Amino acid sequence: MASDKLHLSKKWNTVFIHLAAWSILFIFPLLFIERFGNINRMHNFSLIKFYIQPICIACIFYINYLWLIDKVLFRKKTIRFILYNLLLVVMANIAIYLVHRMVIPESILHQRPTPIPPPRPGFMQWQDSITLVLVVGLSAAIKVTQKWITTEKERKQLEQERTEAELKKLKNQLNPHFLFNTLNNIYSLIAISPERAQSAVLELSKLLRYVLYENTQPYVPMEKELEFNHNYIELMRLRLARHVQVDVNIPTGLCRGYKIAPLLFITLIENAFKHGTSASTRSFVKINMSEPSPGVIECDIENSSFPKNETDKSGSGIGLKNLSRQLELLYPGKYNLHAESDSHIYRSMLTIDLN
Repeated sequence: MASDKLHLSKKWNTVFIHLAAWSILFIFPLLFIERFGNINRMHNFSLIKFYIQPICIACIFYINYLWLIDKVLFRKKTIRFILYNLLLVVMANIAIYLVHRMVIPESILHQRPTPIPPPRPGFMQWQDSITLVLVVGLSAAIKVTQKWITTEKERKQLEQERTEAELKKLKNQLNPHFLFNTLNNIYSLIAISPERAQSAVLELSKLLRYVLYENTQPYVPMEKELEFNHNYIELMRLRLARHVQVDVNIPTGLCRGYKIAPLLFITLIENAFKHGTSASTRSFVKINMSEPSPGVIECDIENSSFPKNETDKSGSGIGLKNLSRQLELLYPGKYNLHAESDSHIYRSMLTIDLN
């Protein structure tokens, strides 16, 4: 309904612009009507003389604008388009000539207040022909520009729809991946401490609420995204042994007032806990989020690096590939995703400009 109203509004705007332009064209000659010896006798003839050309211009313009350009030129029938317009120009010239020579009496036509010599034979017809050809070019230019704007708008809309569909697909891939890893963590926690497993289920319900509802929105307040990350980290703490050191620095108020696409940082945080902790070996996870400049959020994560067996490798790259593609679609040219590792430490850093 709203789109129909918008379309109707644009249509009326176009009509208004056309009416305004042609009103100016038809009023303009009144300012320059020739003043001959007998003004009263010449007034009606001058109006006819001066308006025959604008009338021919308007006819040729709208014949092209409403019919010839769409039905002939845009269908690659260029020669036919040129022939039609040559015929129109010739007919318009004949009409102008007949009005000048037959409607306006010859005796009045030669009454001039000053001895200005008449134009050479054929000069006025040549001048009118050039004007009419320019009108054809103008109508074609306007129509081609309108078509280009419409085509470009449709292309951008199609591209946006394709991007939204791909983002939805990526999110649908991420949600089961996230849930699978979290349930695995709770499963392992049940064997260690049933009490902590109960707390983990409560924390998981908060996370799932965010994933299921907020994740459907294109952007969420930064405060909610940071809270989600904090809740996930607290859930992961429940299953970790004492020899695993977790240092977290996520200041409140980072990028306050800004919005961000949901679940962008969780992939890096999730990978740090999944691949950077050990049940038997001393390990660590360091998570630091900061705002190096207004509207720029940075997530810097370091964790222990352990060799992966074949079971751990299966599906481990889905999250990072997914994240990289989402960033390309959502923040092209406004993000930096970097990861490096050595034999003991893995580091990942994501910076996003939200401005």
